[in-house]
Amino acid sequence: MRNYQNCLLDPEQSAVIIVDHQPQMYFSVESASRQTIENNVVGLAKAAKLFGVPCILTTVAAKTFSGPMIKKILDVYPGEEPIDRTSLNCWEDQNLRKAVEETGRKKIVIAGLWTEVCVCLPAISMISEQYEIYAALDACGGSTSEAHDMAVQRMVKAGVKPMAWLQVMLEWQRDWNNKETYDGVMSICKEHASAYGLGIEYSEEMLPKQ
Repeated sequence: MRNYQNCLLDPEQSAVIIVDHQPQMYFSVESASRQTIENNVVGLAKAAKLFGVPCILTTVAAKTFSGPMIKKILDVYPGEEPIDRTSLNCWEDQNLRKAVEETGRKKIVIAGLWTEVCVCLPAISMISEQYEIYAALDACGGSTSEAHDMAVQRMVKAGVKPMAWLQVMLEWQRDWNNKETYDGVMSICKEHASAYGLGIEYSEEMLPKQ
């Protein structure tokens, strides 16, 4: 059987960066429902923790303009202080760059606000330095739908791989026989995967236990 380790996401090779999920940034998001974006990024954060994937949190001007990272993400990583920056491009911040380099991972999943700035700029910059970048686009939001869409087009042309947060988690899971993470994946799905989560709850209630 072909070894897919090099072409699919694997927990042992992945890291996650969550960028600027802060109140001030959410206020201006118009490309999708703010509640949906929040739900999706929290699902991604929980998935990274479940699979032991390093997750780097970063904010911009948290104390002077944008506010703290949303509590639902911080609750997933209690005691972790997000890296606060002044740079729009988080890859230009030396503390964040160091944090990424220390993971030793080259497959980086990124989600942030806004898509056209705080996701697009670091994604393209990291691609130029031989990282593989996977943008969890349903955990991102732009100031307008057009801005989000144009950013996605630009990133894809630069080599960024577009994904959804649930796709990331299930690619890490890969096989339902991976029992160490099975229950955790089901729990995250029930909390954050909308209709799929409802389907899991239904099957647990209605179908005989195996």
